[in-house]
Amino acid sequence: MSFREEIESIGEDEPSLRPTKLSEFIGQREVLSNLSVYIEAAKKRQSPLDHVLISGPPGLGKTTLAQIIANELSVAFTPTSAPAISKGADLVRFLTLLKTNEVFFVDEIHGFVKKQEELLYPAMENYFVDLVVGEGITANAVQIQLQAFTLVGATTRSGLVSDPLKSRFGIHLKLDFYSDEEMEIIVDRSAKILNVSLQEGVALEIGKRSRKTPRIANHLLKRVRDFGEVKGETSITKETCLFAFSRMGVDEKGLDAIDRQILKIIIERYNGGPVGIKPIAVVLGEEERTIEDTYEPFLVRIGLIDRTPSGRVATKKAYQHLGLADLMKPGEENAPTLF
Repeated sequence: MSFREEIESIGEDEPSLRPTKLSEFIGQREVLSNLSVYIEAAKKRQSPLDHVLISGPPGLGKTTLAQIIANELSVAFTPTSAPAISKGADLVRFLTLLKTNEVFFVDEIHGFVKKQEELLYPAMENYFVDLVVGEGITANAVQIQLQAFTLVGATTRSGLVSDPLKSRFGIHLKLDFYSDEEMEIIVDRSAKILNVSLQEGVALEIGKRSRKTPRIANHLLKRVRDFGEVKGETSITKETCLFAFSRMGVDEKGLDAIDRQILKIIIERYNGGPVGIKPIAVVLGEEERTIEDTYEPFLVRIGLIDRTPSGRVATKKAYQHLGLADLMKPGEENAPTLF
């Protein structure tokens, strides 16, 4: 298992590292600016906030933002995920237990099947659910009234959220990757909470290798802290930080062994591409969805892979990063990079 897979398998950051108010949330300025207006207006009307759909890659703060929405509204918060709701009855149970104006958070909401979505439509629009009790000629339609609530859905694959469901969310928020400067601030904040002293430049170094993702930054900070503690440092030095990253196989761009393997498959096995995701997954021995959701967005974002109609293509920047410039096709040496 690569370091990247290891930290993803650990799950969410410990609660103490999560911001609890909009004022504590770092980055995503436009999203937060608009959201603060929507929340303040809902509070003035003393009505539930319109339903919110939050999209973006894993680890950017979708769950945290949902919790902050509930905190700012001073209402209860009930979290679940679409994969955990296997039956329509499970969804109805959640909905009927919601209190007035409560925030109902559903992670990976794109995982709902059509029948579950159809239960949600009247619940989101008019706060009731329709059930059919019994079978055959004895079946009866029963309508259950619900308390007014706010559904906050989160998804890493917004394209898989059906149009009818998507259209019922009045507020759409898209979280984007963070800048290195924002990542440095996040690392500094987490270090203070964890009572970890960092020497100058360490927070920025951790932030730069965190794939522009707060969750990864917090995990990397903890692992660097481990190396510092074993060395007996009261304040972690940049030398220890770099040594830790070397041991973990995380390079200066935040790429781990799997990232580099993906790039090498495209370059060495498929002559730089284009190549489809399926052949890459087969050679790598990994699921297509894992590559598309976990690894590819960042590789595309930093300009190491281009997605074309014909498949994935390694960029000039990827060849240079791996030290494989001599494998570039004739004429590509002088091709401009996109980033």
